[in-house]
Amino acid sequence: MRKSLATIALVVAALAALSEGCAPVPLPRYAAYGPRRVEELLVDSENLRMIGDEWERFWFLDQPSHLTPFRTHGGLGP
Repeated sequence: MRKSLATIALVVAALAALSEGCAPVPLPRYAAYGPRRVEELLVDSENLRMIGDEWERFWFLDQPSHLTPFRTHGGLGP
């Protein structure tokens, strides 16, 4: 009896870990309505594009260097 309950509990825990939320099957990530889905995809792609910019800024790979005390470009003046 204990082995069967333990097996059932293990199966339920595995199914709960594999499913997303309360649904037994994965829910769709994007809307079914075309214009709304396009907007969601554009927002996601823009966020993914900005990750690369943030990564370069974090590791000081973007140019000009942030470590120079002199202004290298931009703005007004000589």
